[in-house]
Amino acid sequence: MPPVDSQNPKTFVYTPSTIQRAERSLICSPFNVSLFEVMGHQSVTLSAIAVENGFKQGYTKRPLSELTSDNALGWLIQVGVLRREVDGQGITDGFRLTPLGRQLIEKYQGKNWRNPSWRDRLSDAVIRWLRLPF
Repeated sequence: MPPVDSQNPKTFVYTPSTIQRAERSLICSPFNVSLFEVMGHQSVTLSAIAVENGFKQGYTKRPLSELTSDNALGWLIQVGVLRREVDGQGITDGFRLTPLGRQLIEKYQGKNWRNPSWRDRLSDAVIRWLRLPF
């Protein structure tokens, strides 16, 4: 049986359209880069993101209700940027980055998002509303 090399982490290769959709979803989201930088190191709970907490910590662009935060985070899960944290009891209210999310956040390390164009916002809204796979 050949030995397993656990020292070499595998990088995932994504299609350009997947990366483009995920990046567009990130820049159109109501969240700041700082939230995702924290998620790269630890799980962040919904209560830390919603209402005044997220705004005070610099996670959100404005105070968001818990429902709005959960919906926006759910969309980022669907496009492959985030995943829900799981413990021994099942799914928790924490969120972490996926490998795709890590790749995108590394691109913006120490920077702010670029401003989304009206085309970015329209495209993200249509795809999100219709839940199209592209």
